[in-house]
Amino acid sequence: MRTVTAVGHRGDPYLFRENTLPSVRSAVERGADAVEIDVRLTRDGEAVLLHDATLERLWRHDRPLSRVSADELRGLTDGGVPTLREALLAAGGNRVMVDLPDATPAAVREVVAVVRECGAGERVYYCAGPSTMLRVREADPGAEIAMTWTTLAPPRPVLLDAVKPRWLNYRFGLLSPQLCERVHRDGLLVSAWTPDTKRAMRRLIGAGVDSITTNRVDALCAVRAA
Repeated sequence: MRTVTAVGHRGDPYLFRENTLPSVRSAVERGADAVEIDVRLTRDGEAVLLHDATLERLWRHDRPLSRVSADELRGLTDGGVPTLREALLAAGGNRVMVDLPDATPAAVREVVAVVRECGAGERVYYCAGPSTMLRVREADPGAEIAMTWTTLAPPRPVLLDAVKPRWLNYRFGLLSPQLCERVHRDGLLVSAWTPDTKRAMRRLIGAGVDSITTNRVDALCAVRAA
């Protein structure tokens, strides 16, 4: 029987602040097969968990992360923003989907290096748009990639040949049984983000998706079990 992979979006953000260690641990405890995290670099090149370019929304500091050192970040957030190393440890043996928003070539190389140093290459996979995934492929020829794709038109074969993704990662509203069938015919897996209602989750499972990234991983696990 086909099993849909349950991925906690930024951990378990309905219970704990997103992209924090409690959020990562909670997602795992509530049944996630994998945890999605967003990774950026501080001013001095530390890979840390943060989706936004600034600290404003989550931490109430109107400071761009790119202008804050790792030490300053710990002070501003009372240690609340974990490093990538800490997050990989918190996920235990579970898979980790590393999203790389606005990543520069230097950021991609640093993140890939940290994953390698932590011995986590076999359980980490990467997601973002095509340009960033091309950089990941260059930095790690063996990396597993879930290339984010935002249109119904299929990626061009030359792009697929260059990126070599295992997954195509779609916003859930785009997905249909026909689209899933086409992607599967091309030898790829389908990942969906980020449905939070059980009705949407059931529709996606019925359409044939292979993985769902959600803010409500407990609800997804319940739908999957049913």
